[in-house]
Amino acid sequence: MRERPVRTFATPGNRVTDEVNAGLSKLVQSLSAKPGLHHVSLALSSADGQRHWAGGSGPEGTDEPEVRPEAPFFIASITKRFIITLVLQAHERGELDLDAPISTYLPASVTTGLHVRRGLDRTPQITVRHLASHTSGLPDFFERRRGAASLYRQLRAGHDTSWTFEDVLTITREQQRPHFAPQDLTAATQRARYSDTGFQLLIRILENATSSTFPELLTGRITGPLGLTHTWHPAAEPAEPDLPAPLPLHARRRRVDVGRVIASTNDLFSTTDDLLAFERALVAGQPFEDPNTRHLLTERRNRLRNAPVLSYGLGTMFFKVNRLMSPLRGPVTLVGHSGSTGTWLFTCPELDLHLTGTVDQTEARSLPFRIMAACLRIWAG
Repeated sequence: MRERPVRTFATPGNRVTDEVNAGLSKLVQSLSAKPGLHHVSLALSSADGQRHWAGGSGPEGTDEPEVRPEAPFFIASITKRFIITLVLQAHERGELDLDAPISTYLPASVTTGLHVRRGLDRTPQITVRHLASHTSGLPDFFERRRGAASLYRQLRAGHDTSWTFEDVLTITREQQRPHFAPQDLTAATQRARYSDTGFQLLIRILENATSSTFPELLTGRITGPLGLTHTWHPAAEPAEPDLPAPLPLHARRRRVDVGRVIASTNDLFSTTDDLLAFERALVAGQPFEDPNTRHLLTERRNRLRNAPVLSYGLGTMFFKVNRLMSPLRGPVTLVGHSGSTGTWLFTCPELDLHLTGTVDQTEARSLPFRIMAACLRIWAG
């Protein structure tokens, strides 16, 4: 199949070798020309910021937004890194306790009957830490449910829909079942299963514990202090008003408009530059009163039962790049978070490298890891 013509953009201030620049440019061109993709935008930066590269590529000859590196995009579940940062900040401030039952911060109308297993309501056993580590056993409201297509299936097809927090609770209680009992967090390992439901509950816990809305918390505690003027919640406005329109989502090469889905998810818009700045700050512990609080993100690693190639800490994914794909002689690790629309924000500790990007697809959960492995090999030469 003949590749379609694509246009590639690179940031003028890129500071890498000619070989790395050529390799990454070729990578984004080849990705955006693939039949199953529309465009790609990615960026890499050394931990000290001395070496960095950002670029994007998309089809030529269309009236769609140009895939420039500075273009905002929907970051999907990368947002969980922002949520867990707010949770740990609130924990530091004494506004919430990671080991407190969620009923401490949520009314009975929310918690009653959420986790009923073998006739017993085990919701009172669920703590804030259970939600943050996906060890509560709660189902994911995006996944299979009785009497209706999963939200994942609807999103893959490009169907726009909306839901409320109360809808999430109804789906959890009436159309799904818990996968296992809330885990013993004093044990060496726990069962873990990825659940968007748990993080929607974390947002409500944060709001109740701080008497602030989620968008207010983001602005006041993360994006404002860190100067992330190109990162915003769908219910708010970016701090910089003259940003280009966000890159649209696609189902393969078909553009889809799912504004109601985006508004319902509580997930953010951002840019590769802002995301790299956030990742650098988070790895250094900058958002916290005590920089050592950052170690709570990675204090445990449980393999996810519904994504077994990944392990999970607190709001943090771990992915091992095996020996065959690694740029070094042995495997390397990626630590961060991805999103179901083909977004990623990770750090490779072995290379002191931060990586972020998007392919803006309605379903592309595995592709970011293949792209990042390719980036690591190019970066390492």
